[in-house]
Amino acid sequence: MSDAAPLTKTALTPPTHTTPPAKFSHGVRKGNILQVAGQVGFLPAVEGQAPTPAGPTLREQTLQTFANVQAILEEGGASWDDVMMMRVYLTDTGHFAELNEIYDQYFAEQDLQAPPAARTTVYVGLPKGLLVEIDALAVLG
Repeated sequence: MSDAAPLTKTALTPPTHTTPPAKFSHGVRKGNILQVAGQVGFLPAVEGQAPTPAGPTLREQTLQTFANVQAILEEGGASWDDVMMMRVYLTDTGHFAELNEIYDQYFAEQDLQAPPAARTTVYVGLPKGLLVEIDALAVLG
């Protein structure tokens, strides 16, 4: 048995996010692992107002989703360079090519040491009006 103290698991909610509507955290960090829960393209939270999508287009929602993921990464002491894997959930198979263009352009602008090692894209149902959801796994260190 190790005498090392157990690692603390810390829930992350940046100021741009509201308290989740169910029993989960926007992100959790334990040691050097940070898991960002699925994020959607909601604009930054306004107290007392319902979440609002960034716009009706895939581009608007994807860019806002990236900003929401990044806010949680930063809250946990991470950056895009720490992201090892991302999962993208789309509501429409017809959006795949456009998503790839947005994704490639966004990460080309991030000046990363290397892009995430893996990206999985699946098709799901999301609440009305939402087109994309993204989660991420980061390893710090």
